[in-house]
Amino acid sequence: MIGLVLAAGAGRRLRPYTDTLPKALVPVDGETTIMDISLRNLAAAGLTDVTVVVGYRAEAVEQRQAAFEQKYGVTLTLVHNDKAEEWNNAYSLWLAREHFAQGALLVNGDTVHPVSVEETLLGNRGPGILLAVDSLKKLGDEEMKTTFSPDGRLVRITKLMEPAEAHGEYIGATLIEPSVAADLADSLKTTWERDPNLYYEDGYQEYVNRGGEIRMASIGDVPWVEVDNHDDLTKAREIACRY
Repeated sequence: MIGLVLAAGAGRRLRPYTDTLPKALVPVDGETTIMDISLRNLAAAGLTDVTVVVGYRAEAVEQRQAAFEQKYGVTLTLVHNDKAEEWNNAYSLWLAREHFAQGALLVNGDTVHPVSVEETLLGNRGPGILLAVDSLKKLGDEEMKTTFSPDGRLVRITKLMEPAEAHGEYIGATLIEPSVAADLADSLKTTWERDPNLYYEDGYQEYVNRGGEIRMASIGDVPWVEVDNHDDLTKAREIACRY
């Protein structure tokens, strides 16, 4: 099993930081970036072979690759997304299909969370795909919301859901088992071919619509944030120093 980081996004709402950097390289604790936290967590969870999907300002990641590898004891493989500024992340994840074929713990490159999230996913492995879900947070319109059947299988994952209907928010961390990787890759391909502006979570929806099994692992009461804008960045800087 490998670590997998999606870090191709431009993060336009975080300008001027992202004028020259991808969102994953925005500092959140001194010189510590979001990607530092992602790599530190994956390494602490025992995943030292890490694939990073890069796109916008990929050269900034390339310039830091050797330093990241030395600092965290990881081996990084970069996958380049030449559509990163035009298309959404269903395509980004599909580009990494040969890598997650061996099983992967995926983290979004704009999410700040403690290593307990990775530990929770690895401690609850099972068939198919496992999502890290915050079932305690009060939800709004922007969150990636989820619903599950009484037997624990994912029914729906979308931002376009009434918050009151949701069981929790998917926080951008997934465990993908090798046995389902090919079917997931095909679902992602169908998704981005239908509309390249769709999210990889829409690929998850395609996968469950085909009968695939996706379950959840509740992360409990832990501080985390998806960094989309300057308010999120302020929150990230408040909590990152605790890890």
